[in-house]
Amino acid sequence: MKVQDNDIAISVKHVSKNFALPHERITSIKSGIVNVFKKRDKTVEVQHALRDISFDIKEGEFFGILGRNGSGKSTMLKILAEIYRPSSGSVNTKGKLVPFIELGVGFNPELTGRENVYLNGALLGFSRKEIDARYDEIVEFAELEDFMDQKLKNYSSGMQVRLAFSVATRAEADILLIDEVLAVGDADFQRKCFTFFKSLKKKNTTVVFVTHDMSAVREYCDRAILISDGKISHEGKSQDVANEYLKLFNKAVSSSTDTSDKGRWGDKKAELTSVKAIISDDEKTVRVTAGIKSDDGIEGLVVGVRIKSSDGAIVTGLNSESADEISLKAKETAKIDFVLPNIFGNDVFSIDTTLRLSDGVTICDNWDNAAVFSVMKNTNASYAVIPDVEVSVKKGSK
Repeated sequence: MKVQDNDIAISVKHVSKNFALPHERITSIKSGIVNVFKKRDKTVEVQHALRDISFDIKEGEFFGILGRNGSGKSTMLKILAEIYRPSSGSVNTKGKLVPFIELGVGFNPELTGRENVYLNGALLGFSRKEIDARYDEIVEFAELEDFMDQKLKNYSSGMQVRLAFSVATRAEADILLIDEVLAVGDADFQRKCFTFFKSLKKKNTTVVFVTHDMSAVREYCDRAILISDGKISHEGKSQDVANEYLKLFNKAVSSSTDTSDKGRWGDKKAELTSVKAIISDDEKTVRVTAGIKSDDGIEGLVVGVRIKSSDGAIVTGLNSESADEISLKAKETAKIDFVLPNIFGNDVFSIDTTLRLSDGVTICDNWDNAAVFSVMKNTNASYAVIPDVEVSVKKGSK
């Protein structure tokens, strides 16, 4: 069936997936024959991994699929990759699809890195001539120049993933499916991979991304869905869905009953007492100040700030991780200042503030729209940020 909308790369309509979970062990041919005549519902339980899932992904979108372990998100990705067939519903894709789900499948540990490049490339549909042409750039990207003639069994898990990822990125794909495959890579390699993903937007490549890293979701994803108990519970802007994901691990309880405080949630082991934004008298800097407290004392706190334009788009984000770790004794308070250059354009900006632990998941206090500030400059530029730029023109021959 063809996709109706020319801008849609993936269309998922009413997809459900069920798995049969047997509860009786079959240890012989006799017991297998006997079980055929037993009532099936006594020995097999049906697990509903996905229930009536529908969504569309546009061409060129970086789309996130979020959810807790066991929620069904990886099952959804495997259905998109045609590893699983849906029990009901349909999935339509447009263009060549490459899954980055289990990198290194087909690698032979007894072969060298060089031999595995050709083996894995063949599995991806490359000819030997095509691998010859790409071999140097594959090795350079993986940063394994000195190890290609060693057997793969002597590679670390991170080295194997780097090699497999590097081979897979050579495929000319319209759609990439990624399932947390970069978790074992170091920070520099992850940064290189995400730089590669960002470059794909220029090629209008569609990326579907399953992850537990909400920082990556906010930075790279255009939209996202949250799957809970096999159903889509939230869909929309990546930052909003990322917040909903984090709420699954934290009490969404506000310390205030004011209806204007709907964006306030967290476990309250530490709290934001105030958030202010002040433009300096010379209008060159913006100071964002957050007051915090803890009744019982706590260690490893991080304050994060997201600044949004009037249309809700995130302009920039910053956090206190570059400073010393924040720890509070019982009943102790503290104030955190962020001072940044006032490169903002004419607009009314709002500030979302998060007080969390350094694990990146535990939210003590999230406060959406905690403060606002207005910028009025003598310029007609209609941009969210206007950095200072030096422009020079030189004429003449070389």
